[in-house]
Amino acid sequence: MEKKLKIGITCYPTLGGSGVVATELGKLLAEKGHEVHFITHSMPFRLGKFDKNIFYHEVEVSDYYVFRYPPYDLSLASKLAQVAQMNQLDLLHVHYAIPHAVCALLAKQMAGGSLKVVTTLHGTDITVLGQDQSISNLIRYAINESDAVTAVSNNLIEETRSLLDISRPIDLAYNFIDKREYYPRDVQELRLEFARPDEKILIHISNFRPVKRVSDIVDIFAQVAKKIPSRLIFVGEGPELCKIIAKVKDLGLTEKVTFCGTQDDVAQILSLADVNLLPSEKESFGLVALEAMACGVPTVASNAGGIPELITHGESGYLAEVGDTETMANYTLKLLTDRELYARMVEACQYRARFTFCNDLIRKQYEEIYYRVLGREMPEEMKLEEPIC
Repeated sequence: MEKKLKIGITCYPTLGGSGVVATELGKLLAEKGHEVHFITHSMPFRLGKFDKNIFYHEVEVSDYYVFRYPPYDLSLASKLAQVAQMNQLDLLHVHYAIPHAVCALLAKQMAGGSLKVVTTLHGTDITVLGQDQSISNLIRYAINESDAVTAVSNNLIEETRSLLDISRPIDLAYNFIDKREYYPRDVQELRLEFARPDEKILIHISNFRPVKRVSDIVDIFAQVAKKIPSRLIFVGEGPELCKIIAKVKDLGLTEKVTFCGTQDDVAQILSLADVNLLPSEKESFGLVALEAMACGVPTVASNAGGIPELITHGESGYLAEVGDTETMANYTLKLLTDRELYARMVEACQYRARFTFCNDLIRKQYEEIYYRVLGREMPEEMKLEEPIC
């Protein structure tokens, strides 16, 4: 049997979709016998306990007074090269073009040999930074020089080509959920701490950045709460949080809204909810909507970015134009007042999450990309392996 791969993974280790996907992918690869090395500035929050075949290498950043800002990029490139050489890595899989792909390409030159670089684009590295003329050439370089590039939605692939004039192949690799973690939990007792039995629960989970349009959540909830008994749960923290707390107070909704801060067990708190709200200005994928679907919670979202690739309007959720809080509120009320419709949509959500965005299916897709860039034949037993969804 051919030996498995040695893979280095770099991502943002903090709360966020890209870090979640990178960490969960690494864990899945390790379960299949690959040797996985996480190289980040702190422990990825989804990594936690010790796992077989998983190693963690901390990037230490110098605070030498000559530097105006801590040189994280240089420290990361140096660490990537060091780990690659010491552990004879086959490839580096980095999440985000800036700065991670650039650092990986520098590390590739430093390490020498046949080290390959696979870059996954997640969104803001293209949709925001790609419009910044001061670094767009650097992003274009990182994409063109990577040995393989993946993106989390067709929408992001199209934006990358349009904004940066990229012609090279980009593989589509959707985000995914681990079905062993994301499923409807039994939270009946816990639910009573948040709402009465006759009340419906709406939920929003994010980093509270302007692009999430969290203020729209409050407007949607205010309209829903006028029609049916309901509660709203906010999960997460970020720059818009104080403004949202003030708006909730101004509208007299304080008693009906709970701010939970950052939570580790997302599946448990999602299982409390009846509807998930995601009215973002832009989402390259919308991982939290997929997590909600897997937990049997339909999402009402904006028809933006990659969200329509995830949510089939009228079947596994509802979509409305960005900023149209009235339509979103009406869709939410429609779901919450029609039991048969709600039951059908819950079933459709779970089916689509499990079989279209199956972790085993997408893990195998990444393995195929790895073997392709390495110029190796995938072992026969891996080719014949049927994904378990």
